[in-house]
Amino acid sequence: MDRVLIVVAFVVFWIAMIALIFWGWRGRQRRQAATIGTFPDAPAELGTTLIEASTGLYVGSTIAPSWQDRVAVGDIGHRATAELSRYDKGILLERTGESTIWIPQESVRAIRTERALAGKVMSKDGLLVIRWALPTGTEIDTGFRADDKLVYPRWVGTETDTNDSKETTA
Repeated sequence: MDRVLIVVAFVVFWIAMIALIFWGWRGRQRRQAATIGTFPDAPAELGTTLIEASTGLYVGSTIAPSWQDRVAVGDIGHRATAELSRYDKGILLERTGESTIWIPQESVRAIRTERALAGKVMSKDGLLVIRWALPTGTEIDTGFRADDKLVYPRWVGTETDTNDSKETTA
């Protein structure tokens, strides 16, 4: 009988912990809703391809400059396999099973490599991070881990920095 009570208590404990995680995630969504607003839609015509699509993993987006303050609004907080490509009008991140993220060219603030973002820690320069401004003015960092990291220099080399300052790896 003691074992049954221990197992039941253990199961109840884990159900309570999972419920608290969901409760916290919904609270984060409510707090961020006004700050984040809506994400821009991709235009019908993307323009000339500057960098061909790279496959990899969309790690997530965080509110800049924090590398751990994950954006929870909509499905932007969900990790997914993705393809990242750059056009003269912006950057397209097509995620498998999730919504597409469009980053207009005029919103891009910096493109750099990082070690960590959204709770995902990699080796040095393991992530490609794009800092960009939402229509609300909030700056976010969007992280992508490419299957082939040899594409990172092309992305960082085409960096558009409106502040004339170079972001460095933390």
